[in-house]
Amino acid sequence: MAMKIPADEMDLLGPKQRGFTFPLPTQVEGMNAKGHDFTEETVLTFISHEGSSFCLKNPIQVGSRLKMIIDLPEKLADDAPLKLVIRGRVAKVEALPGSSLTQRVTIKFDSKYIIKPEDA
Repeated sequence: MAMKIPADEMDLLGPKQRGFTFPLPTQVEGMNAKGHDFTEETVLTFISHEGSSFCLKNPIQVGSRLKMIIDLPEKLADDAPLKLVIRGRVAKVEALPGSSLTQRVTIKFDSKYIIKPEDA
């Protein structure tokens, strides 16, 4: 399903940004705001060619580098499990209403990404 990114994020990922809402299982790795390495399972909420959004429990700072490992649908690779590995910098962190433990994180991708078989 194609959709326009929310207006308040257009400046972060570029004007006329289009993307997709894909609730795909995602693993996020990086350093949290306390300076500790972390790995957290989450669900991708939005992705485009320039960035993505998802929710995290770990506190994250704007400018932090994160690595995302997204489980791609098997239909994209002849029913074989594939992972999309993307790195990027945190462009925005926002508190979610009604949740003191979870935040929505928006990252802007670095230019390189890797698609690999699950066992590689």
